[in-house]
Amino acid sequence: MPTSFLTREGFEKLQEELEYLRTVKRQEIADRLHEAMEGGELIENAEYEAAKNEQAFVEGRIKELEILLANARVISETEKAETVQIGSTVTVKEDGAEPEVYTIVGAAEANPRAGRISNESPLGRALLNRKVGDKVQVDAPAGSFTVEILKIE
Repeated sequence: MPTSFLTREGFEKLQEELEYLRTVKRQEIADRLHEAMEGGELIENAEYEAAKNEQAFVEGRIKELEILLANARVISETEKAETVQIGSTVTVKEDGAEPEVYTIVGAAEANPRAGRISNESPLGRALLNRKVGDKVQVDAPAGSFTVEILKIE
């Protein structure tokens, strides 16, 4: 599996989720399964089936988080960088639009609505290693557009 880039905050958040799933959620599902098995016929028991499905989902997520965290590279908070790097907060402006601020993060932490875009996204990839004042062509699925980098933090 390729390296996952995570901020310190993102790494800790995923560790907390993993711990919650391993301890609290597993026990909740085990309790539900136990109650459903005591309910009689397992073949026709919808609660038992639902609990088994949730158990499969949770175990899959635990495995996914274990692999993600094992291959994670925690990115340090960047000091005033000359170029955009993973961890940088960038202010960009598209012609005729208001400036927008994005933080470049790894794919596991991406949340565009919160202004956190992946280094693997079209915009994130286009901004990497660019400087203030650069006009950057972004080739996105919805079409190409150009942004200017106004500030890097």
